[in-house]
Amino acid sequence: MLKEKLQTISRHFFKRVLETNGYPSAVLLRYFSAQAPAVVKSHNYHPAHLHHIGKSPLVYRNVGQQLERAAAKYGSAECIVSCHEQKRYTYQSLLEEVDRAAAGLLKLGLKPGDHVGIWAPNNMHWYLTMMGAARAGLVSVGINPAFQGPEIEYCLKKVKVKALIMPETYKTQNYYEIIKRICPEISNSSDGCIKSTNLPHLKHVIIDSRNKLKGALSFDDLLGLSSPAEREDISKLQRHIVPDSGCNVQFTSGTTGQPKAAVLSHYNFVNNGIHVGNRNQLDSNSRICVQVPLFHAYGVVITIMAAMSQGSALVLPAAGFSPADSLHAIVDEKCTVIHGTPTMYVDLIKKQRELQLPLKTANMAITGGAACSPQLFLDIKNVLGLDHVRTVFGMTETTACIFQSRPGDSMEQILNTVGHLQDHVEAKVIDAQGKTVSFGECGELCVRGYATMLEYYDDEAKTKETIGRDKWLRTGDQFILQEDGYGRVVGRLKEMIIRGGENIFPKEIEDFLNTHPQICETHVIGVPCERMGEEVCAFVRLHDSATKLTRDEIKEFAKGKLAHFKIPRYVVPIKEFPKTTSGKIQKFKLLETYNKEHKAK
Repeated sequence: MLKEKLQTISRHFFKRVLETNGYPSAVLLRYFSAQAPAVVKSHNYHPAHLHHIGKSPLVYRNVGQQLERAAAKYGSAECIVSCHEQKRYTYQSLLEEVDRAAAGLLKLGLKPGDHVGIWAPNNMHWYLTMMGAARAGLVSVGINPAFQGPEIEYCLKKVKVKALIMPETYKTQNYYEIIKRICPEISNSSDGCIKSTNLPHLKHVIIDSRNKLKGALSFDDLLGLSSPAEREDISKLQRHIVPDSGCNVQFTSGTTGQPKAAVLSHYNFVNNGIHVGNRNQLDSNSRICVQVPLFHAYGVVITIMAAMSQGSALVLPAAGFSPADSLHAIVDEKCTVIHGTPTMYVDLIKKQRELQLPLKTANMAITGGAACSPQLFLDIKNVLGLDHVRTVFGMTETTACIFQSRPGDSMEQILNTVGHLQDHVEAKVIDAQGKTVSFGECGELCVRGYATMLEYYDDEAKTKETIGRDKWLRTGDQFILQEDGYGRVVGRLKEMIIRGGENIFPKEIEDFLNTHPQICETHVIGVPCERMGEEVCAFVRLHDSATKLTRDEIKEFAKGKLAHFKIPRYVVPIKEFPKTTSGKIQKFKLLETYNKEHKAK
């Protein structure tokens, strides 16, 4: 009897000590689980919090060192094939070319930490520049190749890009002409040195072209700038590049304003690459058909870094996504793995049903970038004749991947979850008040660990809004965390639209459309689309003097000013917007209006 009284007094004492020091209820429960199982047994609260410790430890290494290790281990093995450019590199030959790019960038006068923009599709100069920047201690900045003048201008100014790498043209884009419009001084510059009033930080433009373009260096010129001794110095430089320092900037989406610039570290890149590669069972015999854009977090981490960690080969079928080129590349290059977004797989399946190519070597597809329906998973597996279909789930701010399928997952787990929590990542799900909910309950997913971004560049307020003092990163996703470590996405708390893997924020489109002379007010939402996941739908209220405005007229108005994927697929005229009493637009009612009209048609 006395013993039981002492235990009760002890429990109350430690409970008060813990509460006084600000420990949350989850800590109390874990404490009492160990100290007094009988007390906790009657409590129904099981906090949705997990920390998955992986078998492979985290490594403290920068990207340049990771590439050196790969070259030493897999030297003569093929590293990357660019089918459309007819270029091939082994790991050793790639390292040599990367160091030429690194030494060339430093020869231009760039300093450690400077930003190098890469505005290009999936060409070899993209890969060489990204790796070269990392080896030189510079920070690469991935920029969507579909961006038009105002969008690229914003990116260059936002992160103070000092050197910009790009092709001369791609599809209908003439990159040089676009740059001339926002940086007219380039036409009067020489030796690749620019002094711009509009872009004061931009000092160099390097273009992958055989044409001599005024004020720009060619990419071949960049590779030829350095001496053998300067290239050898790049290897010595690696020990001075801190893994915790910035390696890459990814422009990400938000609910308001312009895109934010997430800064990712070498440590983020290297470790997520290792754990993604391990989970997908990549090895030196794996050959990955790369359909995803390299500028995206999927392409640069889940694809490039994962392949490098395991000595796998990358195959670039085309500069941009082309289902026919992808299928032929799988056959010709004997690809074993396919990377793509759900939208890409929809098109790939359609083309394969048409061509019926013998995809004998392919055995696994990895899908990510947007939600994938169970039926699409089955179609990928059956139509493409694959043994395995896996998914990755994450966000740019978490270095692309925080949940992922595991070897041996059941079809139920593959079809109905986003996979299992990534190695060495901590996750919890909270309610609107910040309290951790129980396993199986819906709330906002928060994560913490090695994969979390360093910051939003030059945006302390947004950084603090996303990452708390306790280092938990709020994802903005409505999520259900299961006790077995698997998770399910219920919806998104943010208004972000995901169209075919492209993140789109409505306000930018709204602000642009509101400049149209006939438009009084615009509000943009994402609406369901079987192929793209979501499409952009603009509700527009016209000025009283205007009669009507068609989608084709809006498309023409946006030409050369908005990336094609941001131009609304649907335009719905509206007399008055539904609002709350405080004047806020009720976008969920706009979606209801669209669904009613869509069904009526």
